[in-house]
Amino acid sequence: MCGIVSIYNKRQAPVAQETIGAMTRVILHRGPDDDGFHLEDNIALGFRRLSIIDVEGGHQPLFNETRDIWIIGNGEIYNYKELQHWLKGCGHVFHTDSDIETILHLYEEVGMDAPKHLRGMFGFTIWDSRNKRLFGARDHFGIKPLYYVETNDAIAVGSEIKSLLELPGVSREVNHTAFYHYLTFQYVPDPETMYQGIYRIPPAHSFVIENDQIRLQRYWDVEFKPDESKPFSYFVEGTRSILLESVDKHRVSEVPRGAFLSSGVDSSSIVGMLRTFEPVKTFSVGSDIPGYSELDYARRTAQYLGTEHHELVVNAQRYMDELPRLVWHQDEPVADPSAILLYFVAQMASEHVTVVLSGEGADEFFGGYNIYREPHSLRMFSRMPGWMRHSIRYLAEKLPEQVKGKNFLIRGSKTVEERFFGNALIFTEEMKERVVMADIRRSEEYRSPWTVTEEIYKRASAYDDVTKMQYLDIHTWLRGNILMKADKMTMANSLELRVPFIDVKVFEFAATIPTKYKIANGTTKHVLREAMKDFLPPEIKTRKKLGFPVPTRHWLKNHFYKWAKEIIFESKVDDLINKAYVLYMLDEHREGNADYSRKIWTILIFMLWHQIFIEQKYNFGPYVSPSVEIRRKKESLQNLG
Repeated sequence: MCGIVSIYNKRQAPVAQETIGAMTRVILHRGPDDDGFHLEDNIALGFRRLSIIDVEGGHQPLFNETRDIWIIGNGEIYNYKELQHWLKGCGHVFHTDSDIETILHLYEEVGMDAPKHLRGMFGFTIWDSRNKRLFGARDHFGIKPLYYVETNDAIAVGSEIKSLLELPGVSREVNHTAFYHYLTFQYVPDPETMYQGIYRIPPAHSFVIENDQIRLQRYWDVEFKPDESKPFSYFVEGTRSILLESVDKHRVSEVPRGAFLSSGVDSSSIVGMLRTFEPVKTFSVGSDIPGYSELDYARRTAQYLGTEHHELVVNAQRYMDELPRLVWHQDEPVADPSAILLYFVAQMASEHVTVVLSGEGADEFFGGYNIYREPHSLRMFSRMPGWMRHSIRYLAEKLPEQVKGKNFLIRGSKTVEERFFGNALIFTEEMKERVVMADIRRSEEYRSPWTVTEEIYKRASAYDDVTKMQYLDIHTWLRGNILMKADKMTMANSLELRVPFIDVKVFEFAATIPTKYKIANGTTKHVLREAMKDFLPPEIKTRKKLGFPVPTRHWLKNHFYKWAKEIIFESKVDDLINKAYVLYMLDEHREGNADYSRKIWTILIFMLWHQIFIEQKYNFGPYVSPSVEIRRKKESLQNLG
């Protein structure tokens, strides 16, 4: 796990060492163990290393036998041993046992088809001096981040936006279109970012920079292929087999490993399977507010599985004190309060291990979110003609708010494309009219959230409604929220997070499971629950998903109220946000007249991000978590012992 930066100078001029040095130094947290650079002609490669595989010999940039192809890479390739064996048979000579060197020789052998052969999480850049080309790619699902920016003089690619902001000529301006989408989704969907002119390289895409231009190309696509001919038992046995194989693959490292543990099926399954291979250290976090902590369940699960368990309680003050720096680590506003708790559990884990396994992705692949049950509950509406559904919606919208069943009728009268924008829908278009300033709403930059989801739904048009929802979440929620916070909050603590559910082989099998076996027996991800039942305590098998519950609803009425008002008053976003209405929501929430907690939190995180990156009110320089030094001291003592 590392951080990378690459620069291509369009004027064919050398890149200054000071420039690539500054861009690499600001992501010190991603790789506190080592750095490395390669400057040649009009390109520069910069690298920060967190040593995981081939600790002694894996220094980057790496090069081929003739030193005319160089690579920097972030992530882990889980099939690198198989690829290495094949490539050696083709005559390639390896200088290290690094998985990243495998990508370099793979590129020599198959060219720009190299990403198609990789199983893992990755973002990499290759400088091919033979063809005067920068080539790179991002992994299939977007586990590892990769961004790019273009100025008059250069094109740059990096693991974090804060690196690109160090490039001369890059401005700090709010992307208004991204701002509108953020208010809908609580994150910025691909390929935009919250910065004007800075973009994500989408998952499953490669890039080529040559002839002063950058070109993106898709190398793989998500495709569901439900197999109705196989019995339920086939999918249960196959799921268990492929997941055990994936967990085993994700164990590869030369440093200590552990796992995050909540109280749900996903993380408990990962720990249960990992426990069959080796002793496990587990890590859990919770808040000090009753009803907002799963520590008791996690503790009992750890005891059942026989792990060395560690847990942490986070109160409102500690959460608030760390928040500005953690928004800095995120690069962009992500209004998921659980991201901050994820940081704290990662900080604790990083005192003990360098790698953690976690349960992200199970819901998207195996049909786990409760909202996926909605098509079944609304199935009566699907049999109605369109004019009848339209009439029901028209009448239901006229009903008073307190009438029971109003929302059910409205949602039922809509198609899944109309009602489902992913796992978060923060502000409706009607609410945005109150929150966003009128001049901004009327600008040409305004884009409906339909512009994000419509194309995705078109590609999923042949699927049933549940699969359409999974497909949408894989292309929005998973990459924009789940994986973004997972990467940024763990790497803030120089901790490598691995996600065995989010594996291309696992997905290819999960994609064959019919919906009737995913949403069944009154629950979600039915196949997965059955496949994992021998690894789990009986009480966990049927538990509803909670994740890391955060009491922002409670805190905004009490501990955070004064702080929230200060953020609203002080942030310089008056041209974007109707502060009077935000203050109204805050007071209504405090008085208990409405629950505006998610909406208020979304606005506050944006304002805090604006203060940090646009106003530059805070100055967060290169940073290494103190927990990393604690881990290093423990490792030194163990080596001496």
